[in-house]
Amino acid sequence: MSPEACTLSFKDLEKHSSADDCWIAVHSKIYDVTDFLDLHPGGGGIILRYAGKDATAAYDEIHAQGILEETLSSDNFKGLLDQSEVVILPEEQKKDIDKIEKTRGQSTSTENYTKPDLFKLISTHDFEDVAEKTLTTKAWAFYSSAATDLVTHHANSNFYRRIMLRPRVMRNVTDANTQRSILGCTSTAPFFVAPAAMARLAHPDGECAIARGCASEGLIQCISNNASYPLASIVESGTSTQAFFLQLYVNADRPKTTQLLHKARSLGIKAIFVTVDAHVPGKREADERIASENVASAISGSVAGNDKKGGGMGRLMGQYVDKTLSWEDIPWIQETSRLPIVVKGIQSAADAKTAVSYGVKGIMLSNHGGRALDTSQPAILTLLELHRICPEVFDKVEVYLDGGITRGSDILKALCLGATAVGIGRPYLYSLCYGQEGVEHLSQILKDELETSMRLAGITNVDQSHPGLVNTSDLDYLVPNVEEHPWIKWRPKAKM
Repeated sequence: MSPEACTLSFKDLEKHSSADDCWIAVHSKIYDVTDFLDLHPGGGGIILRYAGKDATAAYDEIHAQGILEETLSSDNFKGLLDQSEVVILPEEQKKDIDKIEKTRGQSTSTENYTKPDLFKLISTHDFEDVAEKTLTTKAWAFYSSAATDLVTHHANSNFYRRIMLRPRVMRNVTDANTQRSILGCTSTAPFFVAPAAMARLAHPDGECAIARGCASEGLIQCISNNASYPLASIVESGTSTQAFFLQLYVNADRPKTTQLLHKARSLGIKAIFVTVDAHVPGKREADERIASENVASAISGSVAGNDKKGGGMGRLMGQYVDKTLSWEDIPWIQETSRLPIVVKGIQSAADAKTAVSYGVKGIMLSNHGGRALDTSQPAILTLLELHRICPEVFDKVEVYLDGGITRGSDILKALCLGATAVGIGRPYLYSLCYGQEGVEHLSQILKDELETSMRLAGITNVDQSHPGLVNTSDLDYLVPNVEEHPWIKWRPKAKM
């Protein structure tokens, strides 16, 4: 009898309850996980607690659906669990279920908080306010936290406020077109969902809900390397014509990166965004102070936990990242993936020029949302630096940026300064407090704000944006006049 046709009883399952012969049931499917005990990122002891038992409640608390199928081979599937028997759950499983039910929808700071109707939210800031009151304490800390003193985090948004628009008037602005091509992929707007980890902390459907929302709104989703759902599950949640990008953290175990890149290509991923600004995670103190929830990434396989330094999910889940990554690895990634490469995390004109020399298709100016090195400069300032030092870059690659973008006018300012598109991360995580509908509503708000800003600035197509529409005088003095800092001349022996 084939495994698909085989139905096993609870007594059959209980016979396989040792480290040498370990079966578990998850969502009515029985798997032999004996050989996986030593490979499980969270340790085999966690699985052995449920050896010979139904582990669905404990599994759902940590993992998204699809991870088992993604991780185990078909040979590990042993059959279906007979649900017709009346079963009394073990006491430890009752506790697991009780814990899940008590924490579901738990508010961080406001007791008896009632989420407002979605239509009452009219800005990205409204979504942030709801998220702060709706997400679990740990989820809010993980999403909202940034490095050390939050200097870069606050500057990311504040610097956009220091750029003034210079509208042209007496123009016919009846129709406005926000459509833009991003790496050859059509988007209804010049922004995309930037990669942001563990979206399932905000909603059970996580990245899959984002995929469906992007499909509905005609937008592109860049999937995080630390997504909570398997890559295939996220892509399949969209439509056959939908474009996806994939963020890549190069794994210290290089064969795993090779495997992921091959899978990305087979699934129709359109581009790889190689993250280069976080060889090690930044110190996010708000995240560290709160004990970590037990969650796992379906793509990278990393698992969050707690140690003597704290409970920082970003730090603990980023331990697999290869600290030896260098420019010489770009050709290998290009050859392995055979997809367009974007270098994500450029923070200087010098590195922008280097990226171009390696033949990449795009660069993303980013400081990791202020979550890596605090006091690093905002991406919008780096954009101005490119104009002053190496304007030829704009003719050779597409330029994107992220960090602190919360308004349609922010998007317009970036476009006027040469950006092809911008990435928006945290607001989309916050929008998941309303699931797919939240993703769609936020997208509509941003599109509407962009269209309004365009019309009031006197343009009707994003291609008409140009530097003459902005006044950057309040930031220009912060842009270096030379490619490298003049102090470098004082240290001729330094290798940069």
